[in-house]
Amino acid sequence: MSIRVVRLGSERAVDEGLRIGTVRRPPRGIRKADYASKNYYDHWLPVLAPSAATVKLALAARSSADWRRFERKYRVEMATATNRALIELLAALSRQTNFSVGCYCADEARCHRSILRRLLVERGASMV
Repeated sequence: MSIRVVRLGSERAVDEGLRIGTVRRPPRGIRKADYASKNYYDHWLPVLAPSAATVKLALAARSSADWRRFERKYRVEMATATNRALIELLAALSRQTNFSVGCYCADEARCHRSILRRLLVERGASMV
């Protein structure tokens, strides 16, 4: 059992399980009833997405130092009691069932999901 980190809208893996969208906004131009069938997500969990102000830091990041600033800010947001508990819950669930978390970004290395992956691993999640 494990968590897979994915790009929302990409083809699903055979054993992927439930897909969770960790984005602030739902996909544009897609009917809510079609989110799952179009491989976006089955469940929306926007609290695991960076805040709008933090997203601006990521989009403006031109250097490694800029990206580290974004990562620090996102980690602070994920360190709240509620978000920490949610990440720990997902890590525990990863040892019981397959599911995925994702975002729309094309490049995981420059996306909050790369940091979310590390946060889950730090909490003992089983990852693909």
